Amino acid sequence: MTEVTVSLGANKYGKAENRVVRIVRDTARHEIIDLNVTSQLRGAALIDSYLTGDNSLVVATDTQKNTAFAFAKEHGIPSPEEYLLTLGAHFTREFDWIEGGLWQAEQYEWERIVVDGAEHDHSFVRKGQGTRLATVQIIDGETHVTGGVKDLVVLKSTGSEFAGFPRDRYTTLVETNDRIMATSVTGRWRFLPEAVEAGIDYNGLYAEVSQILLSTFASVHSLALQQTQFAMGKAVIEARPEIAEVRFAMPNKHHFVYDLAPFGLENPGEVFYAADRPYGLIEGTIVRDGAAPAPGAWTDVPTFV
Repeated sequence: MTEVTVSLGANKYGKAENRVVRIVRDTARHEIIDLNVTSQLRGAALIDSYLTGDNSLVVATDTQKNTAFAFAKEHGIPSPEEYLLTLGAHFTREFDWIEGGLWQAEQYEWERIVVDGAEHDHSFVRKGQGTRLATVQIIDGETHVTGGVKDLVVLKSTGSEFAGFPRDRYTTLVETNDRIMATSVTGRWRFLPEAVEAGIDYNGLYAEVSQILLSTFASVHSLALQQTQFAMGKAVIEARPEIAEVRFAMPNKHHFVYDLAPFGLENPGEVFYAADRPYGLIEGTIVRDGAAPAPGAWTDVPTFV
């Protein structure tokens, strides 16, 4: 038999899903920043930890966890992107054999509870419109920053069509010029490196981009989810010069008109069955013309590997 040989491929390690909650209590009116943070490191010098169990260069995952919490106090969290940039810079500078890594954050947003018509200073209720995303990738000597959103569930009850598709003997789908269109948007946008260096108001940008995504979804008369997806990305890039590209993954949340005829009832597009699977899955990338590609920015990023 031929001797079998193996070698170590791509790898990274770290501490996943650190629930970092920072309360800013400088005044009687508190602020809350609620993150789910993952830190993972890479470096060619770490190979012996895999091959022989030599841990002499392994920055413990517990150390990564503790650093994430300590930095929430020492440096604050002005935005998820800036916080991750600080973490990434620390690990690659403090430990010179750490060549890069992937730092990710999900932000769970809160809004103030209103009492007697006024916002309460220190009581909050979770917001329900999507989860903010941020990543910092240090790879091959370059730093990439992306923002994003997931679980942004949207629906329009009209203003959507789907027709003109090819048919064969396996096609049963009926063409329609009026349907419910619903999806759960996962979108990530990559920032131009020069914009990151110059400084970005990440929080203000996220709020604006989120509103653009919603307003475009609502206002475009859709002939297909693909068309709506492209329009959403195009609108974001046109509005924000800091953004190089936008990537989307959108499942169709299908709604089918329920047959009420057996009960002697008409159903002119009023009662629907919401099916959770199977579903169409539409993915696409919208790129600013002239922006340099950066495939390393997307290495190991969930949904967009």
